[in-house]
Amino acid sequence: MLPGNINPRQMKAMMKKLGMQVEPIEDVESIVIKTPKGNWVFGPVEVTAMTMQGATTYQIVGTPRFEEAAVEIPAEDIAMVAEQAQVPAEKAKEALITTKGDIAEAILKLSSP
Repeated sequence: MLPGNINPRQMKAMMKKLGMQVEPIEDVESIVIKTPKGNWVFGPVEVTAMTMQGATTYQIVGTPRFEEAAVEIPAEDIAMVAEQAQVPAEKAKEALITTKGDIAEAILKLSSP
C-alpha cells in the first residue's frame, strides 16, 4: 500500500493524468558508474524509467560496491625509482603500484632493508 492510503490503481491513474509514464527495465544484470577514482558497480539491480514532460529519469535500486581504479604508472616514474633505489624496473613498478604512484614512498620502501 502506498502512503496516504492511495491504492495503486488510483496512483497509476493520477500519474497518467499528469503525463507520467513509469516502466521497469527488464533483465538488467548490473549498472556501472565510472569516476576517475574508480567505479560504482550495482548488481543485481532493479531499474525503473520514469518519463515526465519529455525528460526521462532512471531509478536504480540495488547495493553498490566500489572498485578502485587501477593506478597508471608512467614509464619515467618507473625508471626514476629503479635508478634511485638501484633495483630492476619490475621491482620499481611493483613498489609504485603498492604506493599508488608515490615516487618518494616507493624509493624509501625499496631502499630500506
